[in-house]
Amino acid sequence: MNIAIGMTMTFLVALIVVSATAYTVESGNVVVERTLGEVNHQEVGQGLNFKMPILTRTFEFSAKEIPVDFEDLRPKAGDNLTLQDLDVSVFYQANASSISELMVKYAGTSERGEDGALLPAYGLVMREARSAIYEQVATIDSLELHRQRDIIADLVLADLQSRLELSDPGIFTITRVVIRALNTDPSIEEAIQIAVQAEKELEAKQVQVEIARQDALIEIERARGIAEANNIINSSLTAEYLQHEINVALQSFATNGGGTVVIPANMEGFNLLLGTDTLRQSQSELVD
Repeated sequence: MNIAIGMTMTFLVALIVVSATAYTVESGNVVVERTLGEVNHQEVGQGLNFKMPILTRTFEFSAKEIPVDFEDLRPKAGDNLTLQDLDVSVFYQANASSISELMVKYAGTSERGEDGALLPAYGLVMREARSAIYEQVATIDSLELHRQRDIIADLVLADLQSRLELSDPGIFTITRVVIRALNTDPSIEEAIQIAVQAEKELEAKQVQVEIARQDALIEIERARGIAEANNIINSSLTAEYLQHEINVALQSFATNGGGTVVIPANMEGFNLLLGTDTLRQSQSELVD
């Protein structure tokens, strides 16, 4: 009986010791150990690990992509007008092998995430991101902000990455920046709508002008074709051709027995019918 109790007690003690020394690290996280106030700068990766009971504390940090959300920001645009609402999400990731240094350097700036893991230097990234957002929005006029969301996001990403590189080279990576909402003052919104409408009307007018220009080109080409056709016809109407056509007409007229031809005394107009030389010859014969 005593032996059984002893074995049970030994098992319970062993179980307590194992539970106090063993811990697991989730995928995508790392653990930083601190023993008697001294931080071990060798981060512990995922899986089952052991520590010194009582003397060692563990801090599990996320090494995954971490979102930093900003709600209802009201920065000033380049024209000194204040935005009504700006919502931005900044995503960053810390180098897993440098998280112990961040824990020491930025003590107190880490936040606990929804899954229970600590978010390394979260306060630092949030502070620098806010400054980058305000500075970059101030470079663009309020009327242009709506159409330049992607540009703003790129500017904020580059600015924030530069800031973090300056303080901690190679440790932080800003993976992306998303502009979730951007609302300007109602008066500015109205001005934007007017500007958009004016731009659409201008585009419509430009289309109409282009159509009119093309129509004019068509008319010019049509007139040019008619003129060229007339030139061809005129060049083909030689005196010989006209004389031939007149002779054909007279011949047709002569076959009609009831027809009468009246010839002016001065032969005016018959130089085309008979030719100048023929008329002169006929007149000479009459004189003789």
